[in-house]
Amino acid sequence: MSGYNAVLARNTENAPKAMGPYSQTVAFSHYNNLSAQLPVDPKTGKLVAGGVKEQAEQCFKNIKAVVESVAHSMDDIVRISIFVKNIADIDAVNAVYATFFPGYVPALTTVAVAALPLNALVQVEALVSNGVGTIPGAPQAGDLIKLARNTKNAPTSPLSTQTVAFSHYNNISAQLPIDPESGKLVAGGVKEQAAQCLKNIKAILESIDVPFDDIVKINIFLKNFSDLDAVNEVYTTFFPDSAIARAVAYVPARTAVAVAGLPLDALVQIEAVVSHGDGTPPQLVEDRHGIVIKANNTENAPQSALSTQTVAFSHYNHISAQLPLDPKTGALVAGGVKEQAAQCLKNIKAIVESINHVMADVVKVNVFVKNIDDMSAVDEAYTAYFPGGVPARRTVGVSVLPNNALVQIEAVVAHAEGTPRKA
Repeated sequence: MSGYNAVLARNTENAPKAMGPYSQTVAFSHYNNLSAQLPVDPKTGKLVAGGVKEQAEQCFKNIKAVVESVAHSMDDIVRISIFVKNIADIDAVNAVYATFFPGYVPALTTVAVAALPLNALVQVEALVSNGVGTIPGAPQAGDLIKLARNTKNAPTSPLSTQTVAFSHYNNISAQLPIDPESGKLVAGGVKEQAAQCLKNIKAILESIDVPFDDIVKINIFLKNFSDLDAVNEVYTTFFPDSAIARAVAYVPARTAVAVAGLPLDALVQIEAVVSHGDGTPPQLVEDRHGIVIKANNTENAPQSALSTQTVAFSHYNHISAQLPLDPKTGALVAGGVKEQAAQCLKNIKAIVESINHVMADVVKVNVFVKNIDDMSAVDEAYTAYFPGGVPARRTVGVSVLPNNALVQIEAVVAHAEGTPRKA
């Protein structure tokens, strides 16, 4: 297997030790997946003194320490995700953020959530390019480049780039329901807002000559989770998008999250991860979009008409968030949060194994819990599936989950063999 990319988990003493069974950063192929960083002083292991400004600064210092420990720089970051306890704090956090990205700015997502570990006011996560790749003893031949692009046909911001491409992925900033011409929220309710979010994503993709059906993962952030059915009505008018996609009923992997607040007091915000067939630097025209999207479902995990369980492209599999549902009955499993977490992970394992992979191939896990204090019980179940603590991880508390579940878990999985080119 020496000719294949390898999962590479790393930690540094210059950033806080993990508060659970996870690693600070896990690299695979051309991306480093960082665990979300809390405002913890690595020397004391405690939250820093002060308010949200001081906490935000510590989060970014911790990210910088992790990034530099793997011989990268802050300009190698392609996406930043900011989670705040109070959406009113976002201006203070943005002021700190701008000091760490004085020139280039990555793709960006900002949401307020119900709770964060240690009762922190802010938590920050980063996705970092990895130009050398992770094939043991065989660094990337030729430098890949980062492509940061904006179009006037979608909302622009001095704090973020609309899309940042590296290797075989485009990372799209979360889109708010803003009319790009007026710069204001569109009129109407959540359906009109959802439509505008998706229109903005489509405009960004069209500006870089990428079809809408090249989206492999969608994340929907909702102010009122009861609005999900209305958003789904709009969603199905955008997916599938093309005749080819409709013929195979292709829909991306998906996660829906209840948030405590969104910028501009929006009702919905949507982000996308998009395949990038020609890679960076661009390949020959005749090779463009030559790598295929592989969408897969298994009857051994819960299925949905609105999402595909796993969508692979190039060297990653993106898995839809899994609820603690028994795939045979479609009902929540009996028991408390520990049993529910085990079922979520059991569902992920079934999906991973259905595509001939193992849980050791998981590079990133995102956990959404109804009660942040339940994480110790979640970890009891979690360690049975990840005894080495290899995946990077993010944990947030949410006010509600589908089916009134206590926990929901999503994963990103390494795909060493990649996806083949079209015949």
